[in-house]
Amino acid sequence: MAPDLRYNSGVLNLVQSDGRIRRAALGLIAVAVFAAAPARAQSSCAPAGEWTIPGAGRVTAQEALSRAARESIVLIGESHDKPDHHRWELQTVAALAALRPRLVLGFEMFPRRVQGALDRWVAGELSEKAFLKASDWAEVWGSETEYYLPLFHFARLNRIPMIALNVERDFVRTVGEKGLAAVAPEKREGVTDPAAPSEAYLERLFSVYSQHPEKDGKPARGDAEFRRFVEAQQVWDRAMAQALAQSASRYPGALVIGIMGAAHVSYGYGVPHQLGALGVKRIASLLPWDADGDCDKLTPALATAVFGMPAPHSSPPPQLLGISVEAAPDGVKILAVREGSVAEATGLRAGDVLTEVAGRAVKTPGEVRAVVLAMVPGTWLPLKAKRPGGIVELTAKFPPEKQ
Repeated sequence: MAPDLRYNSGVLNLVQSDGRIRRAALGLIAVAVFAAAPARAQSSCAPAGEWTIPGAGRVTAQEALSRAARESIVLIGESHDKPDHHRWELQTVAALAALRPRLVLGFEMFPRRVQGALDRWVAGELSEKAFLKASDWAEVWGSETEYYLPLFHFARLNRIPMIALNVERDFVRTVGEKGLAAVAPEKREGVTDPAAPSEAYLERLFSVYSQHPEKDGKPARGDAEFRRFVEAQQVWDRAMAQALAQSASRYPGALVIGIMGAAHVSYGYGVPHQLGALGVKRIASLLPWDADGDCDKLTPALATAVFGMPAPHSSPPPQLLGISVEAAPDGVKILAVREGSVAEATGLRAGDVLTEVAGRAVKTPGEVRAVVLAMVPGTWLPLKAKRPGGIVELTAKFPPEKQ
């Protein structure tokens, strides 16, 4: 499918001065625990298992990947919660390594402060468990670990440098609350002022901003809150672009690959735009194209090439609640509930604050995730949550395993 700004990068929270949290697209802040969306008919414009140049038609894998390998930086976009996207990423990185043996892998999933853990992992100094702990994986990202581990192991086995592209969530959150000008230079983690967004990017962001169900009144492009929303997203794009550009300079002759949410890559609006402003012109963008993709959106501006994904045939793992969450002062706040998920059937709502899971008090997304992943198909999970009307007690019922 065409990249969906609402889900491909999770959820960015813009906290207004009155303390209300508004959920919009783009999530460094949230820990995505979404289940996969149901499959639809196979897309005819980008057949499964084949590469397609948007606007030009199908090409061989050799043609598509050779074209990308000739560039300086390759951006690979994903939907974080879709297993096939991660399998495709590993396949693509391995193929690019055959064409350009010197690689550098940059990851949206890690903030700069854990770079030392990435270096030690690649050097073979950390076990898998120690690496995940040292990189603070459960808290800074939290998406399904098994989706990402094959790519991390590929880097370790081949001694490919791994680069932390991201910044601290509090930095982006503060920009959303107060604007970039309110963040002192020493608090910006080296991120410089982003290049001005294109009009097309503004329109896309405004569409997402306007659709938020909690938005009061009719939104306007001139709203101060919308301007801060745009600034927050651009800071994020700029941070990753700078890290990639610096890596290209640090490792001359290497192919630098950035792994990130597709919304940062598609149509050249986000990271590609900021890379261009930094003087990096040799960029390729590769995206997965899901079986239910809208062919009208497969335009030449979308990406250098897309790979057709097969329609998923299995139901989502039952141990997924289908929520995105973030830490809150009094528990773990639910930011979004996926349609058709266990969470929706349970009666959980966006805005609920989980205070107990399986009878235990919870304070972090990692604590919630650990309990959920330990659930056995067909079992029930008691929950307590705060909402404006008071405390509610609910029971999540996980479906039995299909035979």
